Amino acid sequence: MDRRAVADFLRRRRESLQPEDVGLLAGARRRAPGLRREEVAALAAMSADYYTRLEQQRGPRPSEQMLASLARALRLTGDERDYLFQIAGHNAPASVASATHVAPALLRVLDRLNDTPALILSNLGETLVQNRMADALFGDKSGYTGLARSEIYRWFTDPSERLRYPEDDRDRQSRAQVANLRAAYGSMGPQSRAGELVRALQKASAEFAELWDRHEVAKRFEDHKTLIHPELGPIELDCQALFTEDQSQALLALTAPPRTEGYEKLQLLAVLGQEHFAETGRS
Repeated sequence: MDRRAVADFLRRRRESLQPEDVGLLAGARRRAPGLRREEVAALAAMSADYYTRLEQQRGPRPSEQMLASLARALRLTGDERDYLFQIAGHNAPASVASATHVAPALLRVLDRLNDTPALILSNLGETLVQNRMADALFGDKSGYTGLARSEIYRWFTDPSERLRYPEDDRDRQSRAQVANLRAAYGSMGPQSRAGELVRALQKASAEFAELWDRHEVAKRFEDHKTLIHPELGPIELDCQALFTEDQSQALLALTAPPRTEGYEKLQLLAVLGQEHFAETGRS
């Protein structure tokens, strides 16, 4: 690990960002340029003391997971992320890991969506990042590991995953999940993570195996859907998707027209999300 290079790189990147670049309010006048150290630490889900020690060339070597969090917090490009890994004494992420590095362009859009549920998904249905409104609507998806990181896998192996959708819409959702995976499989190949997911699901779910044999292919999401919230009940929402150029990631934003029941429920959802955040902060 080149401690000096890591410290200088982190500091330069932190000072080049403004609060609005990462979805934060500028607040009172700042004495120093860029983000504060504690703001970067919060964005990367690490302690401020740990991050400060990295910038002061006295911290332990960060893990690959920690470096990935820093790369996301500092809005690094793919080349910048690889450089950070290398100067920290790690190999640049393999294609499996780099595929989950969130596109900075999508993050910039997500940062500005504070009043509506929004999340960024990989082409395998992995939630890469979601805002507080999406947490309130879908629940926190950050704790899943392995194949279960993919909502496609969970849809066919975990019955509770389907409770967010009305019963009469679940067959359509099953077909959509498989069609999206088929598109990813076509571009990534049978020896990829998509292939691993297909093979696992063919063994785990007869429903998936039957739908897979239909060879339906699609890279899209339903424009209008109803989601079932455990406290607010059905919420009718419009779903818009913004894809990266290579179609490997998509930002989903869920909205409702003003003065509709769905819009009013989103306002209530914002309150529930704030209350949950406050309770988490006290625990």
